[in-house]
Order: sequence, then structure tokens, then C-alpha cells
Amino acid sequence: MTKREEKKRLRRLLLERVQTLLPAYCRKADEAIYRHVVSLPAYQAARTVCAYVGMAHEIDTKPLIKRMLADGKRVGVPLCVGKGVMEMREIGGLDELQAGTWGILEPSPNAPLLQPDEIDLGLIPCVSGNEAGQRLGYGGGFYDAYLAKAPFLRVLLCRNAMMTAPIPMELHDAAMDIVVSEDGAVHCRSRKKFEEVFR
Repeated sequence: MTKREEKKRLRRLLLERVQTLLPAYCRKADEAIYRHVVSLPAYQAARTVCAYVGMAHEIDTKPLIKRMLADGKRVGVPLCVGKGVMEMREIGGLDELQAGTWGILEPSPNAPLLQPDEIDLGLIPCVSGNEAGQRLGYGGGFYDAYLAKAPFLRVLLCRNAMMTAPIPMELHDAAMDIVVSEDGAVHCRSRKKFEEVFR
């Protein structure tokens, strides 16, 4: 079985698991993740942050986005502009978002474009992750392609019930710097060291 096939199989199993999580657990975990993120020194120092808007089964990031705006930060939200291609567009409020192709809330194509090197910190979604900084995404390749050209600090948000190890990694898979679950924030081994494995 190739790594790609292993990831596909693992993704399918985990997407089944997420459907079984109790709403009360998700709500409590998401509130704890919120607290851990805003307590990060890297978050407090960041002037520009990008954050995804969680879908129904994902971590609810709307309170985090509201907090970022209230804290006076510039906030970027992903806009999918092609197959496997996304941009970060700046928003001034959640009311500026609209449902995109897959029903994911996105900014308007007319919203100001944020360049990757303008962003200090990014909150990254996943199906699963682990404390080694490995991430399993949804298979579209949007984040891996974007992060390949983005120098900012990568903070993966993952409920503890969805953590798994090890995750099969391919050359193009982006490593994370920090993983935040309801149990707290874990600083992963350096991204440079992680990426050297594939050289």
C-alpha cells in the first residue's frame, strides 16, 4: 500500500470517527482550544493571523476570529480560487463571509489580498494531527500548496479525540510548528528538521 493509499484509508476511518463525537464533548473541547490559542505568546505577538472557518464537524473557529478582530489583528480567511489553489483575503467581520463551493464560509473575491509573508501566524485545519507536527488534511492539497510558500508559524487545531500517530507523510505534506488540542499547546520538533527527512 502506498503512502497516499494509507492516508486515504486513515482519512476515511477518521471521518467516520468524527461523526460519532458527542456535541457536548466538541463544544467543551473547542472552548478549551480557544483559550489555549489566545494564551500563546505567538498569538499575542502576531499582528496578522489567518484562520479557517470550521465546517459543521470541525472545530468552531468563529469565536477565535471574533477575538482576533477584537484584539485589533488583521485577519485573513481562505478563499479557494482554483483546483488545489487558495488565497488569504482580509476580513473585517464574520458578516463579510459567504458560502462557497462546498458550503464553506469564504470572503469575497473583492476582499483585500494578504500575501503569505504578511501573515505572522496561521490556524490550520485537519482531519487529524499529532504532537510530532504531522497533519492529515482532507486530500485537496490546498493547505500543503499554500504553506509551501508561506513562512508564518503554523498552528494546527485538533481535538484530542481526533489525534492519531503516526500519519503517513509524503514529500509535499506540510509540517506543523504547534499543535493545540483541549489538553494544551505542544511545540513540535522544528519544521526544518522534520522536512530534512524528505531530502
